[in-house]
Amino acid sequence: MDSNLSSMIDLSPGPLPSSLQLTREGKLRHFLTIEGLSPLMLEEILDRAEQFVTLPNKNQSKAPLLRGKTVINLFFENSTRTRMTFELAAKRLSADLINLDINTSATSKGESLLDTIRNLEAMNVDMFIVRHQHSGAAHFIARYAAPHISVLNAGDGHHSHPTQAMLDMLTIRQHKGAFPPLKVAIVGDILHSRVARSQIHALTTLCAGEVRVIGPRTLMPVGVEAMGVNVFHDLYEGLEGVDVIIMLRLQKERMQNALLPSAHEYYKRYGLRKEALACAKPDAIVMHPGPSNRGVEIDSVVADGSQSVILQQVSNGIAVRMAVMSMVMSAQSGKLK
Repeated sequence: MDSNLSSMIDLSPGPLPSSLQLTREGKLRHFLTIEGLSPLMLEEILDRAEQFVTLPNKNQSKAPLLRGKTVINLFFENSTRTRMTFELAAKRLSADLINLDINTSATSKGESLLDTIRNLEAMNVDMFIVRHQHSGAAHFIARYAAPHISVLNAGDGHHSHPTQAMLDMLTIRQHKGAFPPLKVAIVGDILHSRVARSQIHALTTLCAGEVRVIGPRTLMPVGVEAMGVNVFHDLYEGLEGVDVIIMLRLQKERMQNALLPSAHEYYKRYGLRKEALACAKPDAIVMHPGPSNRGVEIDSVVADGSQSVILQQVSNGIAVRMAVMSMVMSAQSGKLK
C-alpha cells in the first residue's frame, strides 16, 4: 500500500458513523463492520441468507438480483474460502465479476490505491469487495468511493471480518435456534483475530447468554472484558458447559514477537482434542473459520467428528455473502427486492 494511503488510514478504526454504513432509511449501504448494527439488521441478514440456503442447486437457474451489476474483488491479502465464496455469491446473483490481481495491477507499479479506485469507478462498477492487511482500509475506500458504489469488507487487518461473523451466526442459529440461552466459547489467538472481534460484536448484539474467550495471556487483548466477554486461560475450565466452540487460527504472520513457546506446547494447552471437547455439552458444535492447522489448534478426530460443522460454515458463507450483496445493492438502487 502506498505511503500516502497508509498515513490516511486509521489503523484502529472505532465505531463508524451510521451515515457511512447505513442509508438515511436505515438500510445497509456498505457492510464494513458488525459494530453499531442493530439486532434487527443482523436478523434481517440471517433471514435473507436462509432464503439463499434453500435456493435450487447450482445446476438450476441463478437469482437475477444483480444482473447488470459489476462487482470487483480487491484482495490485497491471500484468501481461498472468502474470495471463492464471494465469487460464487456474485455469480449466483447473476453479477459480472472481476478479480483484480493486485500483484500485476497498476498499484504494483506505483499507482496509489485512490487512483486505482477512481479508474475502476470510471468503468461503471457497482461494488468493491475489499480484503486488506491494514485495519481501516475498507472504511477508507467507502469514505472516498463514488456514492453509487457499495463496499464490502472481506477482512481488514485484525479489525473486522463481518461476513465471516455472520456466516458463523447463521450456522449457530441453524443448529441451536435462539441466541439468548447459549454459552459460546471462542478459543485461541484472540489478540490478532479480526474474526473474533466480529464474532464477539455479533454474539453480544444478538444477546447470546454468555460469550467466553479462551487463550494464553500473551494472545489476549488488554481490556477485552469491556466487550462483554468472560476471559479464561484454562481450556478445560473455559469449555465447561458451553453450547458452541469456535476455534481460531494462530495468526503467526501478525505476531511481531515470540508470543508462544512452540506450536507443540500450544496444542497441549489449547488444542481442541476429545478430552477437552468432553467438557462442553454433549450436543455442542465445533466451528473453525479456516484455514485450520490440525495438530496445532484442533485434532483431526474432532475436526472430522460428528460435532464439527466446519464444512457447513463454508457452505453458509455463500448464502450470507449473497444476502449482504443483494441487500446493499437494493439500498443503493432502490429497485431490488
